[in-house]
Amino acid sequence: MRLSAPRIAPLEDGRFSDEQRAIAETQRGRDGRLLNIFRTLAHAPEALKSFLAWGGYILSDRNSLPPRERELAILRIGYLCRSGYEWTQHHRIGLRCGLSAEDIERIKAGAAADGWTRAERSLLAACDELHTGQFIEEPTWKALLADYSPRQAMDLVMTAGQYTQVCMMLNSFGIQLDEGQVLDPDLDRRKG
Repeated sequence: MRLSAPRIAPLEDGRFSDEQRAIAETQRGRDGRLLNIFRTLAHAPEALKSFLAWGGYILSDRNSLPPRERELAILRIGYLCRSGYEWTQHHRIGLRCGLSAEDIERIKAGAAADGWTRAERSLLAACDELHTGQFIEEPTWKALLADYSPRQAMDLVMTAGQYTQVCMMLNSFGIQLDEGQVLDPDLDRRKG
């Protein structure tokens, strides 16, 4: 987390316009909660609607990356972007998708950490290169294609790009953790 308070306050339930409510209500959890990301992005309802459509693809079975690998990529991008909110949300999602708590902690060290498979190393290296140079270098691309299909490599780039954008919004808007969540101390850089 980079900010200790939101720059754009999340909308409270009674403050939604009809348009904002119609879009945001689709994102309420089974427990009835609406996450701060959706409460904040509801300030721009047209953008939120499009954001949900694209994000829906990235998080669906239509994304050709298996859920575990998808979450490896999302968490690595979240960590590289120092997005405490993203890391916190996807920590629990990653656990549901087959990552262990040890895997998630190891994501912080990236591809060089012990314990990754060859495929996981190439995926994590690709995330690092996309983050730093917005390009996957040829050796990493070839390594990816040794274990992933061209479509899966494309979906990796699209997943990393989507979550880079998400992290930029979360960090810049100052979206705070939802009630009951705890920030990983490695991502606590709060100011203001």
